Amino acid sequence: MHHQSIAFKPLQFPFPPRLHPPNAIPSRRLFPLHLNTTAYSPCSASSCRSFHIPLPTHPLRSLPSSNSTKNAALKTVDVATLGNLCVDIVLNVPKLPPSSKGARKAIMEQLSSSPPDKQYWEAGGNCNVAIAAARLGLNCITIGYVGNEIYGKFLLDVLRDEGIRMVGMNEEADVVNSPSASHQTLLCWVLVDPLQKHGFCSPADFFEEPAFSWMSTLSEEVKRGIKRSRILFCNGYDFDELCPGLILSAVDYAIEAGTSVFFDPGPRGKSLLRGTVEEQKALRHFLRMSDVLLLTSDEAESLTGIANPILAGQELLRTGVRTKWVVVKMGPRGSILITTSNITCASAFKVKVMDTVGCGDSFVAAIAFGFIHNIPLVTTLAFANAVGAATAMGCGAGRNVAALKQVVELMEAPNLNEDDEFWNELLGEHLDSQEVTFLSKMILNGSNGRMNRVTFQKAVSELLPKLKSSQLEGTLSC
Repeated sequence: MHHQSIAFKPLQFPFPPRLHPPNAIPSRRLFPLHLNTTAYSPCSASSCRSFHIPLPTHPLRSLPSSNSTKNAALKTVDVATLGNLCVDIVLNVPKLPPSSKGARKAIMEQLSSSPPDKQYWEAGGNCNVAIAAARLGLNCITIGYVGNEIYGKFLLDVLRDEGIRMVGMNEEADVVNSPSASHQTLLCWVLVDPLQKHGFCSPADFFEEPAFSWMSTLSEEVKRGIKRSRILFCNGYDFDELCPGLILSAVDYAIEAGTSVFFDPGPRGKSLLRGTVEEQKALRHFLRMSDVLLLTSDEAESLTGIANPILAGQELLRTGVRTKWVVVKMGPRGSILITTSNITCASAFKVKVMDTVGCGDSFVAAIAFGFIHNIPLVTTLAFANAVGAATAMGCGAGRNVAALKQVVELMEAPNLNEDDEFWNELLGEHLDSQEVTFLSKMILNGSNGRMNRVTFQKAVSELLPKLKSSQLEGTLSC
């Protein structure tokens, strides 16, 4: 493997990092990374119904013309992501930088002074969700801002190659060819030590306001993109780029247009809870008005004050106005999907984990797939676990997220990390009050209250042949 050396001015943190091809591409913030490598499963197998998965095409998609009011109402896009578009640049270093803000800023400025070779760049942020979804056959667009420089052009090329259309959030009078840092594509310098631990440096970490605070309104093109999408995906990192008011206007427009809202607060959820009045208001609005909430068990606890992930999910459902699903991720333990009538659980896949980066994003893409195609919940979660686990077996995100071939291989020979003691303890108090569906590798004799065990093979009996057929016909990017 070729490594390129970079010389640094003397700092308290001396390291001569070597460039490393994209194999560890975490999210672009300095908050702790908590992504899971698994999937989930809710709804009883008896409710499984026939579903159709259209064979996807992969050339660049484009939005229909806005000439007709009738056409404008059509949902021609499956998933639109909002904001959080960046380029990750991965450096292999002998030692991670210190935590002090000043030292990190000095290191970032040195890194930025000499852009590395293009082979070490990778798409990051919400590009991960869009790429993973497109590889599952969903029609995707990304809504956000990239600058008119080499990094922005690179990001657009990656999206185009993956068949994803970019809808720019620009205000023409302010942006064209602007040299200002606030009008440039966001970068994340991803530092990876020999133990595969990650450190991050991004210019946006040092902005007093959101990176693109000059944006104030949604363009007509952005509104058309939202209106024609079945799902608008947002996450907590959007607040690092866009003002809370602008984010809320996108969410409200999606609701008005009949577009479902997916929200993953991520590590930013905790800081938004303690943030400005506008950030707190926006977070509450997301939690009330999203159709699907996706969070880790720690994030669920921080937002509700409830340690039990099931009770926390039920509280989010109770306080939500439009909430249909709450998905709680529990790392190597597995995941839970909670609805008003059902609790569905699935153990994680046992795989050799190379890199957890992008697993959560890949998981979101699979959940969106099941939501759009009205696939039974237990099947949706089994599929999402496989997609997340397949990404964990590779190196990094962006163009390195799971390929369909890997997902199919995992689903054909599932190896679940089953821990009956953990699940029985967690579910014990709920078995008499609500239907519980649990995805198992094999059926155990008898039942426990209202526990409904569904084998993995049964859960994916309809989906897997369709995925294999799509893979063999070469209709996905594998």
